[in-house]
Amino acid sequence: MRIAIAPKPIIYFDGVCNLCNSAVQFVVRHDKKGKFLFAPLQSDQGVTAQEKAKVPMKSAGTVLLFYRGKYYGRSAAALHTLRLLGGWWQILFIFILVPPFIRNFVYDYIAAHRYKWFGKQEACMMPTPELKERFL
Repeated sequence: MRIAIAPKPIIYFDGVCNLCNSAVQFVVRHDKKGKFLFAPLQSDQGVTAQEKAKVPMKSAGTVLLFYRGKYYGRSAAALHTLRLLGGWWQILFIFILVPPFIRNFVYDYIAAHRYKWFGKQEACMMPTPELKERFL
């Protein structure tokens, strides 16, 4: 009997957003086992993911997490990412108990102001040679 191996979780992020790039760097630093793959939403893979996702897409700035055949968006994507990171970070998954309309209200407020508060790059982040294999 052959057992299918689950693909690595993929985080789709706004590649020109400084806050989003900082979040990706945070995941990279804490993902000691290299569990996650990454792709900017502006990439071909990111555009395809947005088309396939079954979550409300208010803007291209919404983070998406693809894991075990399912897309998670907005606050659910962030919380599931923390859970998958493990360690102390998974404790924050308790916030999944907060109703989605409240979690996503906070998420959307931050997302709406992210460029003003954290800035924006002219082009998507280029991964270092060590990280290149983890970017789609």
